Amino acid sequence: MKTILWKPTKKIKENSNLNKYEIYLQNNYNLKIQNNFYKIHKWSIQNPRLFWNSVWEYAKIKGIKKKNCKIYREIYKSQFLVNSKLNFGQNLLSKKDNTKAITFISENGFRKEKSWKELHNSTIKFASFLKKNSINKGDRVVGYLPNIIETVEFFIASVTIGAVWSSCSPDFGVNGVIERFSQIKPKILIIADRYYYNGKEINLLNRLPEILKKVKTIKTVVVINYPGKKSLKIRKFKNVLIFNKKNLEKFTSSNIKFRKFNFDHKLAILYSSGTTGKPKCICHRSGGVLIQHIKEHQLHCDIKPGDNVFYFTTCGWMMWNWLVSVLASKASIVLFDGFPMFKKKDLLFELAEKEKITLFGVSAKYLDTLNKSKVNIKSRYKLTNLKTICSTGSPLSDESFEFVYKKIKSDVHLASISGGTDIVSCFVLGNVYEPVIKGEIQNCGLGMDVDVLNDRGKSIKNKKGELVCRNSFPSVPIKFWNDKKNIKFRSAYFNKFKGVWFHGDFAKKTNKNSFRIYGRSDATLNPGGVRLGTAEIYSIVEKFSEIIESLAIGQSWNNDIRIVLFVVLKKNCILNNELKSLIKSKIRKYASPRHVPEKIIQVSNIPKTKNGKIVELAVKNIIEGNKINNLHALTNPKDLDEYKNINELKS
Repeated sequence: MKTILWKPTKKIKENSNLNKYEIYLQNNYNLKIQNNFYKIHKWSIQNPRLFWNSVWEYAKIKGIKKKNCKIYREIYKSQFLVNSKLNFGQNLLSKKDNTKAITFISENGFRKEKSWKELHNSTIKFASFLKKNSINKGDRVVGYLPNIIETVEFFIASVTIGAVWSSCSPDFGVNGVIERFSQIKPKILIIADRYYYNGKEINLLNRLPEILKKVKTIKTVVVINYPGKKSLKIRKFKNVLIFNKKNLEKFTSSNIKFRKFNFDHKLAILYSSGTTGKPKCICHRSGGVLIQHIKEHQLHCDIKPGDNVFYFTTCGWMMWNWLVSVLASKASIVLFDGFPMFKKKDLLFELAEKEKITLFGVSAKYLDTLNKSKVNIKSRYKLTNLKTICSTGSPLSDESFEFVYKKIKSDVHLASISGGTDIVSCFVLGNVYEPVIKGEIQNCGLGMDVDVLNDRGKSIKNKKGELVCRNSFPSVPIKFWNDKKNIKFRSAYFNKFKGVWFHGDFAKKTNKNSFRIYGRSDATLNPGGVRLGTAEIYSIVEKFSEIIESLAIGQSWNNDIRIVLFVVLKKNCILNNELKSLIKSKIRKYASPRHVPEKIIQVSNIPKTKNGKIVELAVKNIIEGNKINNLHALTNPKDLDEYKNINELKS
């Protein structure tokens, strides 16, 4: 039986952006919907030209709009709002008054904020600097930066003049940065002098010589000192101009015009985070990203002018791009840099209380960690302003759904959202018309015909299969950089099923069109030829008080697949036969006999990407003796060493 955790009140529905949009559709498209999300969704996928045109008009996107769309069976060939023109930066600089636009908070408590007017002026000054240093339309500007205000300003400045932005967070080592930036040949690098994590200072300038040696196209470097700290000494380099922030002050903030670029103009390059090969450079389009984000922010997350939006992210994750685009909805954004549990487990909720956060975004793993730590947020913070909690990065467990309502806030809209770097947006997410059901993602995105297919390509409900999108949408990436004839691009998304986007998530769609996601398809387990999701095992295993976290893989064994479960135990706990038997019996009872692992092995760490995602496939490859590429995507590549040559897996 399904458990309803939250229902929107009549007042919430009436005051929502979705209701205002509904009234707009009634007045302009003669549609009578009456608070029914699924009717709006059905209309949006049946009328793509009208729908995306309506989002532009409703949100008052700045630019020149043309209504034409070219929809093809080959999703990647489709075009939306053809011949429309806009400036992405202009739309993000959506206000110019003295109210707060952006706030930065470091783990050590240092705080800085800027008004819309200050954000506008400093961003235009940076844009002027870029122009004076021969950065033009299509040139690549790269950032190796923590999550600070200057990162946002240089991003907006770059896209304002038509340059293409790309960034790596400082937790990427030198090789990871070189591996990414060398592929896209940037002209200019913006780098911080240092960053902080869990109280430790890490010098980034020490990494600069190696970066410049390997990425030879960089001719200009701008060094930003970490907020609240004195600048570190900068050495000079032959044939490279070095600027610091003081040098930028002489540039004017008044001589940049917001030139309008085509709807499909290149905006930014993001990188795949997998460990199966060299990171793919995914090139995204300006208009598609803007209109998709505005749709998600306003119609799904109910973000309004004056809201304070927070997402815990680095600038190397797509959620950073998603957060920055919130500015286009005239809402303020809050940036946090550092360790989210520095000196106290509830540090981010302390921030949410002080900053009057209205939308609070974190990873599913963060909520799970709080739950395991038995932190009672309700008893410490009122969170009066908090309307929405978003969770992404991995499937949100049933227990974490309950934890939010029992220990954080009972009258909050919990939106589990899922999409990816591939589309820099969401396939499935929430809305304020429908209830929140434990363990379920409420719906797919407006304008997105999301479905679940079996291996034969047939649509299925209440059964696990492949998450796909049947129709085209504006944030389909333009291409992979350096991918001749789009061979890798087509192979990644369009070769599995003809005419649909294959996303690589193992999922289930219910009769009510809500979703459950069970992990990545390439990490599914196949004992006896039956596909099982790893998330089903994790949700049971991690209820054990002795277990901190776990990882499950399918090991090839005797012409079949056997499930191997790795567990990290709390201090002073032992993985004895009694605990192993108890784990197996719980999995058998609450999942199925097929889910029961043949081997349970204790490890000290679970390998993860820098976005916090467990890398089952990398562990499987290590165990089976396959080469692992793109190790720089991992938080600590040495964590994989523990999985090599495990004697217990040889019998």
